[in-house]
Amino acid sequence: MLKAVWERAGVPVEIIETPQPDNVHLIARIPGTGSAESLLIPGHSDVVPVEEDNWDVDPFAGEVVDGEVYGRGAPDMKGANSAMISALLRHLDEGATFDRDIIVLTDCDEEAGDYGSGWLAKNHWDKIDAGAVLTEGGWFLAQSDQTTPMLITATRRDNVYFNLDLVAKGTATHSSKPMPDDSAVVKVSRAIAELGDWEAPVHLTEVTREYFGALADATSDHGLAKAIRLMLGAKSQPSRERAAALVVQRSDYPHLHRALLRTTHAFVIREAGYKENVIPSEATTRVNCRGIPGGEKPREFVAAVRELLKDRDVEVKVIGAAGESEEQALARLDETWATAPADLDTDLWRALSDASEATYEDTPFAPALFEAGTSPGPWREKGVPGYGVYPYVLSNEQLIGMHGNNERIFVEALARGSDYMYEVFAAFRTKG
Repeated sequence: MLKAVWERAGVPVEIIETPQPDNVHLIARIPGTGSAESLLIPGHSDVVPVEEDNWDVDPFAGEVVDGEVYGRGAPDMKGANSAMISALLRHLDEGATFDRDIIVLTDCDEEAGDYGSGWLAKNHWDKIDAGAVLTEGGWFLAQSDQTTPMLITATRRDNVYFNLDLVAKGTATHSSKPMPDDSAVVKVSRAIAELGDWEAPVHLTEVTREYFGALADATSDHGLAKAIRLMLGAKSQPSRERAAALVVQRSDYPHLHRALLRTTHAFVIREAGYKENVIPSEATTRVNCRGIPGGEKPREFVAAVRELLKDRDVEVKVIGAAGESEEQALARLDETWATAPADLDTDLWRALSDASEATYEDTPFAPALFEAGTSPGPWREKGVPGYGVYPYVLSNEQLIGMHGNNERIFVEALARGSDYMYEVFAAFRTKG
């Protein structure tokens, strides 16, 4: 479908097949004058699965209800793809020429898979080599009414993604003779309960300090602003923790702001047993973690979890890539943790900032940390500046609906987001 869209606009486009059947990348290249380095726009085409019975509408129909368009991937990231692509098509309809090639990559396997942007960069770098990258990322937040723009952000850094497994062992036997003190399922459940009640310490970095400072200036909630300033000015860790708890409590986006303050951990997959009349000898729970670059190192977080659970008779395993030892995995995470944030002295960053003023008028614009991960890792590793935007104002309910049930965004916000992207790309139009 996208290939036909680009071809109708006269844009050269190709589909790159991967070793997995029906799993492909699409690359559209809008030729520019070549007076500036090319700009890459990666937007993943895949989405996570759905629990269809828990949706109020068909998750793949794009149904509009009360001004919101519902669908799996609405914010992440089909909405962003549509805003960016429609903005570029609008420029092309006007006969625009850009001062650089603009490469629109619709990639696969970002949510999970072996043939995503890393595979593409390794095998087809000449097709996607660029001087800057713009993808998903920064949130456009609203005031307490959930619709009035409060703060426009673009991310310049992503959190560090890693996984742990909690593994417990016990006695395998017939289910008619339970052994609670030697049950693998009970042991791992107790460890989950203890870890679930625990939080990693607050760590503020240069990037998050700037973000929260901008949030304090932008919010109309004077209590939230005061709590943020207390947190930023705290002289000790206990006072910082108390102020951070108040920030999360007062925030209209509590889950987002909690995730920007500390390493987070989420229990995502549970595996135990194979037959209802057999007590299993092993139970495992996967813990997905997101660390703040420049804050707490992943290896420090792992050490803290092991200390917390040292009396729980569970093993805490670091899950690395195939063939990696734990130390190799932690060393690799150390490198990701130490990656510098993208430079703000670029024409793309200025375009993002100027477009915010043009589209959202007096709404503040600020750099931010992205609490999740994105696909431009291969470019960032080469020192190519990469930024992220989800160019539409979201309510907290919409934000936490990402990867959940009834995922949706405001239609009006999506249209305005496309206007924002139009202004971003306008910065690269040639005169005349």
